[in-house]
Amino acid sequence: MDEEKERREKRRPADDFAWQEYDREEFERMFPALARELEEGEGLEIDAYRVSPEEGEELAEPRSFAGYNPTIIDFLRRCETDDEALEIINWMESRGEITPEIAKELRITLAKKGVRAFGPKKEWGWYEKHGR
Repeated sequence: MDEEKERREKRRPADDFAWQEYDREEFERMFPALARELEEGEGLEIDAYRVSPEEGEELAEPRSFAGYNPTIIDFLRRCETDDEALEIINWMESRGEITPEIAKELRITLAKKGVRAFGPKKEWGWYEKHGR
């Protein structure tokens, strides 16, 4: 009894998602540009990288956020927990702010990597601190 209760407590809502696998032809039909990029294999040269997201935030050039419309990622970066992030994804999808396909990809990322996969947490005053 205790073992089953413990198992249920360890599960996250994202554990119940259905994972999608594609065969090659289906993938090429659904994502032609991505399939072409993968086939060409030219890639993108990476000449620098950041060790931590915080370091990248500090090095980023300040910008003006006047008229800026936050994205789903901006909202997810405000979340404390995976459950909060899942609630935001579901809400944005139900309002039509994001497509079901984008919502699915975000849920998969959330399930596999957690809420911090979307970037470091944005605390109160983030835009004032990072803006011009």
